[in-house]
Amino acid sequence: MHWLESLDKALFHFINSTLANPFFDWLMPVLSGNGVPWLAAIIIAVPCVLIWGSTRLKLCALMLVLVVSIGDGLVINTVKKSVERPRPFVTQPDARLFGEVGKGYVQPLPDGSLPPKANRRSMPSAHSANWFAMATVAFLFYRRSAKFMFPLAAAVAFSRVYNGVHYPTDVTAGAILGMGYAIALLIATQSLWSFFGKRFFPAWHEQLPSLLNPAPRAQTPDRFKSEIRNPKSEIEWLHLGYFVIVVALIGRWIYLKNGPLDLSGDEAYQWTWSKHLALSYYSKPLGIALFQKLGTLIGGDTTFGVRFCSPLLAAIMGFMMLRFLAREAGPRLAFWVLIATLATPLLCAGSVLMTIDPPLVLCWMWATIAGWRALQPDGKTRDWLIVGLAIGLGFLCKYTAALQLVCWVILFALMPTARIHLRKRGPWLALGVFALCTLPVIIWNAQHDWVTITHVKANAKLDQEWHPTLKYFVEFFFGQAGFLNPVFFFAMIWASFAFWKRRAEKPLWLFLACMGAPLFYGYWLYSFHSRVQANWPIAAVPPLFCLAALYWQERPVAAKRLLIIGLVIGLPVVALLHDTGLTKVLVAKLPGDVDIAHRTDGWRETAQVVEIERQKFDTNAFIIADDYGATGLYSIYSPAARAAVGSPEPLVYCFRGNLAGNQFYFWDEYDYQKYRHGQNAIYVDHLDAYKPEHGWLWKWLRREPIGYRDLPPTDRLPKQLAEQFETVTNLGIREIPIQDGRIFHRVQIFGCYGLK
Repeated sequence: MHWLESLDKALFHFINSTLANPFFDWLMPVLSGNGVPWLAAIIIAVPCVLIWGSTRLKLCALMLVLVVSIGDGLVINTVKKSVERPRPFVTQPDARLFGEVGKGYVQPLPDGSLPPKANRRSMPSAHSANWFAMATVAFLFYRRSAKFMFPLAAAVAFSRVYNGVHYPTDVTAGAILGMGYAIALLIATQSLWSFFGKRFFPAWHEQLPSLLNPAPRAQTPDRFKSEIRNPKSEIEWLHLGYFVIVVALIGRWIYLKNGPLDLSGDEAYQWTWSKHLALSYYSKPLGIALFQKLGTLIGGDTTFGVRFCSPLLAAIMGFMMLRFLAREAGPRLAFWVLIATLATPLLCAGSVLMTIDPPLVLCWMWATIAGWRALQPDGKTRDWLIVGLAIGLGFLCKYTAALQLVCWVILFALMPTARIHLRKRGPWLALGVFALCTLPVIIWNAQHDWVTITHVKANAKLDQEWHPTLKYFVEFFFGQAGFLNPVFFFAMIWASFAFWKRRAEKPLWLFLACMGAPLFYGYWLYSFHSRVQANWPIAAVPPLFCLAALYWQERPVAAKRLLIIGLVIGLPVVALLHDTGLTKVLVAKLPGDVDIAHRTDGWRETAQVVEIERQKFDTNAFIIADDYGATGLYSIYSPAARAAVGSPEPLVYCFRGNLAGNQFYFWDEYDYQKYRHGQNAIYVDHLDAYKPEHGWLWKWLRREPIGYRDLPPTDRLPKQLAEQFETVTNLGIREIPIQDGRIFHRVQIFGCYGLK
């Protein structure tokens, strides 16, 4: 195969260098997606397809989305990881990378191999695969599209070679794979539709037996619409909702398995808790540790394992909301509310990040649904027991769940028919079940000087003097508007006030308002006191979304417009949150210091750098991190440190001061002064991000170099740490780039000799 490799390189140099000219230097980056507003084109196309598109066009658009998301995430990434072929600009010193000769060339190591970060995967080309897959799908739906789609796909593939990021065989393999899995996906989709459509969507399948050859809109019988709106066929919307939930669950698991995001500091910190199961912890109850334990038992001590339960909890929550709204307002409305949640950034973030919020939201909504059932004339005692259990389990995940009791008090005050139940045993048994669930937290805190109360009080700024301010009040408003999707946020706020006039005739509206509004507006009012984090009121969102859906259902024209605009705004934002590198298709990649993925990217590389520095300093040295989040991140992303977590002698410790500041303080094996006497260590201080110069956003939009100001200090060694060692030496600052070259993290490393 040596001849093929030689031919491949020769053809690469011919395209990359011999054919170089100023016009191609401008055109080829454009074809590769740099500087072209593809995202803007999608934003314009989506509402046009939703509003004016024919059935064929909508199906074609759906298949395009599926073929790119499944093919790129599952097929191409899997092959790339298996082949591990370096890109040509990495190994060819004379390769032109977007016009600059030798820009990406990396010197081999003494043994001839490349540094791990230099082996950027080249085979096959994802651009080529995606474009040829899209061209194939478009051709199968619209034959005439071949006249421009396949030439465009070929031009994109050519541009990847010209720009120096792929070899000709990379784009050829990508084109073949793309066309292959596009055809396979369409055949599989049609087969599944033929099998499941007849069973679960009979009315729809009768009118649409072939996905590739749907009847034109003008030829669609009028009875098609009547059957779709027939109450007997409404069940098909429910089945479609189940399908969306399953697809979203599997898609999120695939994303976590292959996605670009690392763990956040809190996730990694709480992963260490799963190695030390207890009744409770310094700042949180035991629930998150149990979910982390379950996830890592299934997926291992990996990013996928830590986050495994989050998509599962989101799927269960979606299923409960779907069933609840389908029963109370109809499957059609329930389905579109489910779709709206997929375009709500905060809810989507909670479906992939394994924090304490996903289980809290699930338990809060579970208690809400069970509570409505318990309030009915035929409500049973077991329904009240479920309410108490749901709130109690929510409390074991996050203390915010206890505030749902306040919501119930407000409900009983505002709803006379609900107060009848206070004469029965149900609500009081529910309160007793909740009290039992709080025992693990009470017992642990009684054994540890009630440290959680002190921590929560400080975290809420209750230990500080109150100075009323509008700063945080306005910040909360715009933050929630952004994270909840501005359109859905407006619809939710409007409904939460407008329902009041009809509260007597609409008891469900009042109930949902009481289950969400006190928490949401309570935090908003608290922002007069101090800053409220965007995720604090998240448990109130599902009940208020349900309330908004019921309210706007009676205004169908406005509801349709709000839904379409909300999806057009929300879906691209959700896509960017999952991969902030997609900003390059709009203008250019954001600087690492201001990228929204700054907290969840680059930690794997940072841990590798820290381990290399430890080996260079002293192979027997241990690591001291500056905070609990970094301790967890270095522990899980360094193989040597990961193996030592949970053992009597961990490799990574958190800096230990005089006061208890995190959970590591309560684990005896993390007292390095007790067990590491006389040994050397490195102290890793994670520096704050550089602040981009004023006007950085405008320069970024214009693709100009961005400078930085207010550089972080070069000596931030804690005085207590210096006193713990015989000698401490500043080893310098290390900048950690991610694979695309952007600097995401900076650490200052100190060599510490002789622990006293």
